[in-house]
Amino acid sequence: MSCVFCQIVAGNAPASIVYQDHDVMAFMAIRPTAAGECLVIPKAHVDHFTDLDDETAQRIMVIAQRIARRLRTEFNPLRVGMLVHGFGVPHAHFILVPQQGPHHLTSDRFASIANGEIVFSEREIPLAERATLDEHARRLAGE
Repeated sequence: MSCVFCQIVAGNAPASIVYQDHDVMAFMAIRPTAAGECLVIPKAHVDHFTDLDDETAQRIMVIAQRIARRLRTEFNPLRVGMLVHGFGVPHAHFILVPQQGPHHLTSDRFASIANGEIVFSEREIPLAERATLDEHARRLAGE
């Protein structure tokens, strides 16, 4: 099992869990661009989000909507962006991004300057401390 999300689902990799049921799991992003950024995934391994059955896709959206409401209450972003871009981990995932401006969801989260050019990479986004992620997960879970 090489997929890190499948390892999280199996309990073999660390994660700060926000929610889980039989089919869906939500956990904190390890390189959050803002407090509260998290992912909602199907527990079953499906690479492309568009390959999810309609019922699972709907379930993910409903759970994401509930978490987004908590995110607004707990972290007070200007907006909560919802994103499926399909890269990073080859396991379908729906990302909730607390936004503090119109570019937070897209270019500014991955942009930096290297050798005089703008480059896009997650390397400039630091890994979050597990204790912080656990606290944010607890808050979003409503505990």
